[in-house]
Formats: sequence, structure tokens, C-alpha cells
Amino acid sequence: MIDTSQLTHILNIDTDTKTALVEPNVPMDRLVEATLRHGLIPPVVMEFPGITVGGGFSGTSGESSSFRNGFFEHCVKEVQMVLANGELVTASGTEREDLFYGAASSFGTLGVITLLKLRLIEGKKYVALTYYPVSSVAQAMDKVKEATKDTSVDYLDGIIYSKDRGVICVGKLTDTLLEGTEPRTFSRATDPWFCLHAKELIETSSPGESINETIPLTEYLFRYDRGGFWVGSFAFQYFLTPFNRFTRWALDDFLHTRVMYHALHQSGLVDRYVIQDVGIPYEGMEEFVEYLDTKLGYYPLWLCPLYQPQQWQRSAISCFKAKGATACPDRFMNLGIWGVGPRNRGKFIELNRDLENKVQELKGKKWLYGHTYYTEEEFWNIYNRTEYEKLREKYHATYLPSVFDKVKVDFSAEENSVRRSLWARVRAMVWMIWPLRGLYGLFRASIGGDYLLPRYWWNRKS
Repeated sequence: MIDTSQLTHILNIDTDTKTALVEPNVPMDRLVEATLRHGLIPPVVMEFPGITVGGGFSGTSGESSSFRNGFFEHCVKEVQMVLANGELVTASGTEREDLFYGAASSFGTLGVITLLKLRLIEGKKYVALTYYPVSSVAQAMDKVKEATKDTSVDYLDGIIYSKDRGVICVGKLTDTLLEGTEPRTFSRATDPWFCLHAKELIETSSPGESINETIPLTEYLFRYDRGGFWVGSFAFQYFLTPFNRFTRWALDDFLHTRVMYHALHQSGLVDRYVIQDVGIPYEGMEEFVEYLDTKLGYYPLWLCPLYQPQQWQRSAISCFKAKGATACPDRFMNLGIWGVGPRNRGKFIELNRDLENKVQELKGKKWLYGHTYYTEEEFWNIYNRTEYEKLREKYHATYLPSVFDKVKVDFSAEENSVRRSLWARVRAMVWMIWPLRGLYGLFRASIGGDYLLPRYWWNRKS
């Protein structure tokens, strides 16, 4: 066994080379706090403060700077790994490059990451953010393409609130506060959730009018933490709780992503929600949003344009090259698709499989952090199994679980767990009684870390 639980340190920040030497269990908020002391930040910072450096590299992670800088893994210069035979090796773009590119987004199936060297860029005090209202997907895409061409733009994402209403958010690093304004914050319990704030701005502005705000850098980077974009609103629905400013303030300690997602997984309710991110080529965006509107009706949708450098097309898992294509488009649009699924398990699976099929039809790919409903044959028709298995053989990892083993939904295990005994069936029936699962998830989140209950509130005050 290899225990990485203590690998939580930032070992070095080199201001000359603009690099940081970081252990894998360092979360984003601690990393940003440390690098900003030197006036530096990672080029890509995931929007949830609890996402770790190792998780960002081994999974697939992008954010609003990804239109310029690619995924988080593209900001990693070097990794140290323990291979499955116990050997400790270093991999980079010049040393064991096949392992370096192959390990990205491979979910730890080629070895255990123990150290990473990250590229850093200069940070500033604020992000000057401009909100551009849009009335169609086509208009949103035009604004994205326009902003991408502007070399002064550092951050770019958007939210689609309905088929004919959305906002594109364009950010630029700055040390100057807009004259006559106060910094806009999103981390305090009395602050609005970012997604609700952006919606209110475009609804109260004149048609076609853009709105400008200045946001402190860390407030911008983690602006979606409270409410988990808007997924936190599902908890209000589940517990039959009014969703308003007062209840969001009163329950704020429960509505940060470190707590929320821990509770969601502990409760098992993750099986009731569609939580998927997919990458779609720009030319397929209008068709895909039309499909989502007709088939699912989920809104809002998160838009995050992505850039994939050519050298990273060597990755067997994260590369967006469509099967049979000779090259990979260097730009895709990420859509965050999050909503309440059907209660019937069969219909829930059918919905997810239909979504996966539509993504494939449009030559896109989905992030594998979400539940995967492909058959094994379907999965390896999408990803480069030949190159992946070569790497596993070369680096002694063939007896470890594969990527498919780690991300698939195991239907047979689900069925067998219920069929095992009468007690298992009774327990499954009891487990469906509202609101037992939700309450259990909150309880498990409270004892699983210093998140909830008085000790969490005391820690926050301390």
C-alpha cells in the first residue's frame, strides 16, 4: 500500500523560474494563498477550493482561463510517480514523456503521483469582469470567439439561463479598482451566489448593455464555491426548504463545495442527479443545446471554452481527437450539465446513455469524473486503448484497475447487492424513505472532517 494522505505540502516556490513544487493533496485555495505571497498564481485554478493538485492532474480539470491556458494538467511541467512495481520515477515533456502525457487524466491507473512541478504566472489584485448579456447560443459563441481573439482577456466563461437568455463573462487581471466602485465579493454568507448575481445584473440592465465590476482575485477564482455553481439549490428542493436570501444565509455553512459534495456522495443521492461535463466542438454547440432543451430541459448550463495544445494530443485519455480523425480541434466548449434525474433507475440510466450518445454523435467527449454508462466496448471505441495498454505494460501497471474499471457504473454489482438477501432488499426499501439519505449524508459530512456542526463554525471564527 502507498499512503499519500500526508502529502499535503507546498515544498518550494521559485520566483525566478515561476514554478512551484507541490505535493498532490494540496487543495486549490492553499496553493493560491501560497503563490500569491510571491505575486504568482497557477495559470488554471479550478473553481472549487477543495480540488487538489493531484486530482486536477489525474482527472480532467479546466476553468475560465482554460480558453487561453488549456486544462490544469497542461500547466504541469513535471511529475514524480511511484510505479506499480515500486519504482520511483520522474516524468516530464522531455523525460519519460510517454508516461507524462499518458498519466494526465488517467485517474491514477499508471501509478501514484507523489510530487508535481507547476508553471506559474504573474497575478494581480483584481479581476475586472464584464458581463455581456446574450439572447441565443449563436450570440454567445460569437462573443466567446471575439473575446478569445483579444489578447488582453485572461478569463472567459458563461452561463445559459434559458434558450434565449444568457451571459458571457470576460475577465482581465488588473491592479486597479474601477473608480467609484467597491470590490464585489462572493465568499461571505451575506454575499449573493455568483450565478444568481450575474442573472440579476443582466435582467436589470438595458438590452445589450454590458456591466462592469471589479472582483478581488481569490474571490473571482472561487466564485462558484458557494452553492457549487447552482447545484446547491437541489438541496433546498430535496429538503422542501424555501430558496431565498435568508435561507441561503442561514444555511451558508452547509452550502460550500467541500461540505456539499461530500454529503452528496455519502448519502448516495449522487445516483439521482445528472452531473456531467462534456466537451463539444464549436460547430455542434447550437444543435447540442437544442437537444438539451428538448430532451432534458436543464438550466442553467455552464459554458467554459477550452484550448488543447497540440503536444497534449499524445494523451490516450484526455485527447479530444474523434475516432478516425487525423487531428484534434484545438478548441472545444465545455458544458456543465447538472440537474435532477428521473427517480426510476432504468429511466435515469437511459437518459444518461442517450446524453453520452449525443455527445459522441457531435464528435465530443465527456469528463470522466461523472458517472459513465458506456459498455466496455463503447468506451474503448472512444478512447485509445492500444496506446493506453502499451503504457500499462511498459510501466508495469497491467494488474491495476483500468480507467474504464474506475469510472464505469457497475450495473451487475448494483443488482447483486439487492439480490443478496432479504435484509439487503429491506434496507434498500428503507433507504428510499425521505429524507433519510439526505440526513445521513449531512451527518457523514460532519464527522468526516471539520466541516459542519459547532467545531466547523468555531474553526471558521478562529
